[in-house]
Amino acid sequence: METIKWVLCPICGNKTRTIMQEDTELKNFPLYCPKCKQQTLVNVKHFVVSVSIDSAN
Repeated sequence: METIKWVLCPICGNKTRTIMQEDTELKNFPLYCPKCKQQTLVNVKHFVVSVSIDSAN
């Protein structure tokens, strides 16, 4: 059985509305957080969320 987890906001650390499996990879994904109401471009691999460099533009 594959592991499924919520993607956490890199700004406030709360759960977003996005769920992903262990083998899913996201690149330049526009992640929206309903709590802090911010959208951030992120890269996710093996449940590790990193902010994309392109989000500074």
